[in-house]
Amino acid sequence: MTNNPLSQLASFGEQVIGKASQNPTASKVLQSAMQLKERVDDLSKRVRGLETMERRLDQLEKRMARLEGSKKRATSSSKKKTAAKPKPS
Repeated sequence: MTNNPLSQLASFGEQVIGKASQNPTASKVLQSAMQLKERVDDLSKRVRGLETMERRLDQLEKRMARLEGSKKRATSSSKKKTAAKPKPS
């Protein structure tokens, strides 16, 4: 059986991982890295949720602006009508 460079590299990598898992310091580093990955995943999920909420908030603000704009137009036109009427003397 002839070992090509890739299989030698894979074998060497497996040996390194095996030795690292037996080392308590390396094990702690690996655990910390896994915890960090989980925290980053959780944080990215929360940020995606905030982006969705921001989009909804923008939509609601635009909707309110349209509603307030139409209300102001209706109010100002009714004032013009009352102002146009002559006062009885």
